[in-house]
Amino acid sequence: MVFQEYQERIFAIESEEDFEGLCMEAFVYQARNVSVYSDFLKALNINPATVCQSSQIPFLPIECFRVHEVYDAGPQPELWFESSGTTKQIPSRHFVRKPEFYDRSFMAAFERFVGKPEDMAILALLPSYMERPRASLLYMASELIRRSGHAASGFYPEANALFLHHVHQIHNRQIPHLILGVSFALLDWAEQHPMPMPGLRIMETGGMKGRRKELVREALHQKLQQAFHVREVWSEYGMTELLSQAYAKKEGHFECPPWMKVVLRDPGDPFLYGVASGGINVIDLANIHSCCFIATQDLGRRQKNGQVEILGRFDASELRGCNLMVR
Repeated sequence: MVFQEYQERIFAIESEEDFEGLCMEAFVYQARNVSVYSDFLKALNINPATVCQSSQIPFLPIECFRVHEVYDAGPQPELWFESSGTTKQIPSRHFVRKPEFYDRSFMAAFERFVGKPEDMAILALLPSYMERPRASLLYMASELIRRSGHAASGFYPEANALFLHHVHQIHNRQIPHLILGVSFALLDWAEQHPMPMPGLRIMETGGMKGRRKELVREALHQKLQQAFHVREVWSEYGMTELLSQAYAKKEGHFECPPWMKVVLRDPGDPFLYGVASGGINVIDLANIHSCCFIATQDLGRRQKNGQVEILGRFDASELRGCNLMVR
């Protein structure tokens, strides 16, 4: 496989036929060159030669990133990311051959759904991530802030005086902006400094990281909307194991870039795809050097317009169906 050509093609996808063809190319490559995925297929008694379309491709359980190095047989990775260590589980690690590939993937999706970072101020309320130098979100936010170049752009450990000053400044002067924050930090800000500021563009990245009681996304958004009188709250859906992100402008209904797709699986049968609601499988064609086909621990529901609502996560008992896939 010529990776530079593959990269150009996935970011130029224009049709389902384009996506389907690249899915099959990625599957064939990874079935041969990613040992963890190859072993997974063997454990399932699946001959890759019998897989003729993307709907037949098995999804690797995301837990594999915690216990294996999911990486192809190519050169050593130049970058790797590590997930949060807030649980008792071993953190996931995602190895990336070239940082430039991740840069292009997250930047193309961000510009598609949010805008060019050069045209806005970007304020990041990501205290838990600032403590984790290997977090992929921290890497992404750092590059967005660097490209922004606005005086207010930067990382903020909390909603401190400097943060509040810059928020009031961008609101009063109607400066294009994005306030990107982890859920608990946004809620702290909302509770400690509520103020009507319609027009603020706030994007939550999910997760309380053990700092506060978990809330469903709808309740989180309502609290932020009431505190700041904003009509909508944006959301970002991504994870350590993916090099691409989905975005929701309102109501937590996510849309993927053309090289990423969400496939819902039956909660009781991890190999039954295409249900209206169930476990979230993700195809991320940017993951060519790890695995493009991942079964996550998240639950989702398909909307009539094709977008996906994230409902939460499987609990420990429900995960047994997914764990059967790891042999």
